[in-house]
Amino acid sequence: MYYSSEKITDFTRTFFEKIGCSNKDANIIADVFVAAELRGIGSHGLIRISDHFELWKAGRLNTKPNMRITRETVSTAVVDGDNAPGMLAAVFSMETAINKAADAGTGWTACRNSNHFGIAGYYAMMALNHDMIGICLTNANPLVAPTFSISRLLGTNPIAVAVPAGKHPPFVADFATTPIARGKLEVAVKKGEKTLFGYVQDKDGNPTDDPDILRKDGAMLPLGGDREHGSHKGYCLGATVDIFSALLSGAGFGPFVPPSVAYLSPPAETNGKGTGHFFGAMRIDSFREADEFRAAMDLWIDTFRNAESAEGKPAVLIPGDVEREQEKINRKNGICLIPAVIDELNNIAGELDMEMRL
Repeated sequence: MYYSSEKITDFTRTFFEKIGCSNKDANIIADVFVAAELRGIGSHGLIRISDHFELWKAGRLNTKPNMRITRETVSTAVVDGDNAPGMLAAVFSMETAINKAADAGTGWTACRNSNHFGIAGYYAMMALNHDMIGICLTNANPLVAPTFSISRLLGTNPIAVAVPAGKHPPFVADFATTPIARGKLEVAVKKGEKTLFGYVQDKDGNPTDDPDILRKDGAMLPLGGDREHGSHKGYCLGATVDIFSALLSGAGFGPFVPPSVAYLSPPAETNGKGTGHFFGAMRIDSFREADEFRAAMDLWIDTFRNAESAEGKPAVLIPGDVEREQEKINRKNGICLIPAVIDELNNIAGELDMEMRL
């Protein structure tokens, strides 16, 4: 089924209002959800509403948070998200980084006591309208086993960077430090599909193509899949994100990050508060005249886009191309939701006595 972005926005806003968010906060959250769907990242879109619903029912989500800065300098800040939906804590934190950069040239914010925040690229792109480069990192609940291990110690820990250009659309890199996002495994489960070998392992460390293996004590793998294909590098990337997101902010790190799904219990012991994020904003003219930088960025994009392709291979893409084109298609044709997700959302709407249905 295909739905307009307006219909999905209305549904998402209404859901979050029903569980206690203000209209303003519900609109912020809905904008992030819809951005994920429009950009073709359904794994971080409406499929995640059920996670938020179950966390809220379990008393593990604060829909009326008092987010605040607990420590700051001219260019840095630490934010306590007060266990808010991650989208709210992330927007507050990125706005803080942008404001710091406007004054100091660069701004950096570490956030603790937050939750899953959707697509990291959304927050990195917030900097683009301010002639700034945006950076966003986050840790996540531990589902990833380090190279050679069967212990789930890291999250998918994505990295996003958004860089403005001149005549060209911005460069937007947004990727997990695992071969696949956890939400895409959930999509595969709902579609009744298998996943690829090299994405997950079973509880004994054996390769598997079962996308539901996490419910059977299996684990996701770092980017690279195995040591022979560079999983140690993916492990290093995920570890770096964890350190920046948790140790600078005071959030839980590694195995102490509370799970973003209700079927997994929070850790019995913790060394910090909630999920952690890290945000950066860099004012271009702190380094170089903005027009000069944009022209140089255009040249960079032209150089890579004009690279000769191998025989039978498509043209070289610039990070952000695929998502931008998908957004054009989805705005024109509507956003496709799989039947299992529609049924799940309508069941939730029924539990909450929402008049709206999909």
